[in-house]
Amino acid sequence: MGEQLEALNKAMVELDLDAIAPLVEKALEEGEAPVDVLGAMCQGMSGVGALFEKGEYYLADLVLAGEGMKEGLAVLEPRLEAGALGGKGTVVLCTVKGDIHDIGKNLVATMLSSSGFEVVDLGVDVPEARIVEAVRANGAKAVGLSVLLTSMVQSIADVVKALEVAGLRDQVKIAIGGACTTDALAEKMGVDAIGRDAVEAVRIFEGFCG
Repeated sequence: MGEQLEALNKAMVELDLDAIAPLVEKALEEGEAPVDVLGAMCQGMSGVGALFEKGEYYLADLVLAGEGMKEGLAVLEPRLEAGALGGKGTVVLCTVKGDIHDIGKNLVATMLSSSGFEVVDLGVDVPEARIVEAVRANGAKAVGLSVLLTSMVQSIADVVKALEVAGLRDQVKIAIGGACTTDALAEKMGVDAIGRDAVEAVRIFEGFCG
């Protein structure tokens, strides 16, 4: 890894947001391949995730890292070849019908995008028919459902049923996440995994789409 890429990786890990975009520019100016610059940024995000899992970083730090990634990608994306950001597959992501919480979902979207997934973020309060439509239209391999309100967990089952009726359930894996989700709920709703934070979500979807 070249000097500028090492500096970029370090800036990502240390959450030095002001340095990220300029370092991306400098690395490109010095002839680093755009995909290698992306790799350094993703490696930095992995470092942030590792520190989060050790308890040295907190949720707010993950949010900051996501913002840093966005700033770097704003510079980098015009130079990347088509498909470079979506090489790991497509994930349809949303907060389920009846729930409008989006902080966790947005963080997962950022982490997935920065890890090489194409993310189709449908937003909040999303009916199951729209999820089915997005899976079909984008050839998605996986669906991520966020739910914070216990009263809205039935919406998870509605999505699973709608995908079954559409003949798509066998083609996609489904993960859920949010404050009210549990292993028992995941089993009851017939989904494939539960993620407790954005770092775990990346690992889950890498397993789904690998």
